[in-house]
Amino acid sequence: MSGEASSTSGPAAAAGPLKRTPLHGLHGMLGARMVPFAGYEMPVQFAPGVLKEHIHTRAAASLFDVSHMGQIAVWPRSGRVADAAVALERIVPADVLGLGEGRQRYGFITNDQGGILDDLMVAHRGDHFLLVVNAARKEEDLRHLTSLLDHDCRIELLERALIALQGPAAEAALVRLAPGAIAMRFMDVRTLDIMGSPCTVVRAGYTGEDGFEISTPADVAREVAEGLLEDNNVQPAGLGARDSLRLEAGLCLYGADIDATTTPIEANLAWAIPSVRRTGGARAGGFPGSHVVLAQATCGTTRLRVGLKPEGRAPVRAGAPIFAEEAGGAPVGTVTSGGFGPSLDAPVAMGYVPSSMSAAGTRVFAEVRGKRLAATVAALPFIPTHYKRGAGR
Repeated sequence: MSGEASSTSGPAAAAGPLKRTPLHGLHGMLGARMVPFAGYEMPVQFAPGVLKEHIHTRAAASLFDVSHMGQIAVWPRSGRVADAAVALERIVPADVLGLGEGRQRYGFITNDQGGILDDLMVAHRGDHFLLVVNAARKEEDLRHLTSLLDHDCRIELLERALIALQGPAAEAALVRLAPGAIAMRFMDVRTLDIMGSPCTVVRAGYTGEDGFEISTPADVAREVAEGLLEDNNVQPAGLGARDSLRLEAGLCLYGADIDATTTPIEANLAWAIPSVRRTGGARAGGFPGSHVVLAQATCGTTRLRVGLKPEGRAPVRAGAPIFAEEAGGAPVGTVTSGGFGPSLDAPVAMGYVPSSMSAAGTRVFAEVRGKRLAATVAALPFIPTHYKRGAGR
């Protein structure tokens, strides 16, 4: 997103024939190893491998194909964009009405129990809103939005490509093709001409680094991608590096760290619910499950998503049970994401633990192949973020 959200992604594969993104041919030419992911055939890595792609993103810039994500336009039937904002606030506990034109915000769609049906980005495009949602959820999100907002809004799933350019050298690479990008700051949204085509550009991403997500017409996506790859600092990267980068950045993966059974408060995403939508705010509640979410925001919850730093070198993977003690007792939580953090040269993970055990420095134990490995609760993100929030770095 998300975070920069999401963006984020869904289950590894879906039944039926795999779809292909507009960059499929380019991936083949670049020697990508392709895998099924969220119903698409997607590149998991290129020749250098996940580790080198990860490190290159942190040091220079990488180009990711994220065209599998859903791009949904929400148009007000009245012609007044504020009416679309009010409608969206019925399903998203964000300050959409206060979102300025040319700005983007992270949020989520909740269910009646306060669980997260999807996390997403919401961008104000002047006369409509643009949502970027997870690949595995986009068809369901489209139906959900249509069923709840159709009276007030026209909902359209856009058939466009989406390219993520991430890393400290991303700005220089994009400015070479679109000089206007240099004036953008984190979460700005602009229409920029790139190689003769109008593209929607957001300064955001899913890595913790500075970067951009570039929505292009499908028929020019390859030309734009190849133009960006002409910069010697830009290399292609796949889903493997994207996952390890977002894990180091402490960003949630939908279907793993968050889902319909986890609330935003439990997921430690309370920061994304502004005071105007909370108890006592001018537009408090009014979204599905608000009674649950707002009560938790005020009174707390029994569990929280936390960062985990395993001791030693062995990675702790998703699904590993978490215990309070090295021996005996029942599990108190679960690891939801885990792997090796190349930037830290150490394993990292995230998971849910009782709120009473969520303070940084708390020692817990994750079970891996029948053995309990010690880990320490850690503050998120694991590495500093490098977003461009103002005129300078």
